[in-house]
Amino acid sequence: MSVLNKQIVLANRPNGMPSLDTFRFVEQEINEPAEDEVLLRTLYVSVDPYMRGRMHDAESYIAPFQLNEVIEGGSIGEVVTSKSEKYQPGDIVIGMFGWQTYYTAKEEEVRKIDPSIAPISTHLGVLGMTGLTAYFGLLDIGKPTEGETVVISGAAGAVGSVVGQIAKIKGTRVVGIAGSDEKITFLKEQLHFDEVINYKTATNMKKEIEKACPNGVDVYFDNVGGEISDAVLSKLNRFARVPVCGAISSYNLEKIDVGPRVQTTLIKKSALMQGFTVGNYAKRFPEGAIQLGQWLQEGKLTYRETIREGFENIPNAFLDLFKGNNIGKLLVKVSDRQNDQ
Repeated sequence: MSVLNKQIVLANRPNGMPSLDTFRFVEQEINEPAEDEVLLRTLYVSVDPYMRGRMHDAESYIAPFQLNEVIEGGSIGEVVTSKSEKYQPGDIVIGMFGWQTYYTAKEEEVRKIDPSIAPISTHLGVLGMTGLTAYFGLLDIGKPTEGETVVISGAAGAVGSVVGQIAKIKGTRVVGIAGSDEKITFLKEQLHFDEVINYKTATNMKKEIEKACPNGVDVYFDNVGGEISDAVLSKLNRFARVPVCGAISSYNLEKIDVGPRVQTTLIKKSALMQGFTVGNYAKRFPEGAIQLGQWLQEGKLTYRETIREGFENIPNAFLDLFKGNNIGKLLVKVSDRQNDQ
């Protein structure tokens, strides 16, 4: 095949905020599929905050990226050539083949998705790991009940925007925290959050939380950590639940993040604070996927995507995550489906 596979690899391990120099573009020959393999052409790739953690050479819940290796992440591709009985050319599949334009996959590395259910990009967002993270984190750890107050940081992001909608489905009062007027409008007018707080214009977050949550906070879905979370945790009700999904405020710090100690608050309030990753719920993914799909079809769940165009723009899109330049799920469209061209 005359076409080369373009790849983005980790060039170095950043200290602090990554830059474009963190990544390097390379090209190599495309591997033709062997028995029980398929050749894929990438359509969409996902960029996610957790990828920043994988740039550290440190033990975590998932292995670090290796230097000079392709950045791994969720991707959607179209089968170009198949030597597998499970897949035919034109099938749309999802897997973790990451930031490259082509990939030769073993048949068990990917799974087929149905383009008729919803736009294929949603399988990297509201119907994929993003939606599942929101679903299990809120319902399994947060356990919201009707009439309670749920607060979400990073509320206009991929996970936070789904969390808020599920919380509304469960009959709770939903308060979102975000960082721009556009995001505040999105949460209030399109997702129907009850209250919203712009943390960038707030002069006193504790007072803003108290004003937005006159009856206190029963569930806090934490996506950001830092001073925002310090303010919310100070307003927890007795027996409150805190699912800890992310801590994006500290991902690029060059020193250890230090803040108020939470033990006294948790003891006084008999509150639960539990970190999690979506992989903890792998055996229950079908349950979550079915329910999310049903809510989407019923119009109870909507989604917003920020889609960048072009393989060469993947690093910039990733860096935008830490600048707050996206609403909803951030994706990069690499190419069109064959039958769309």
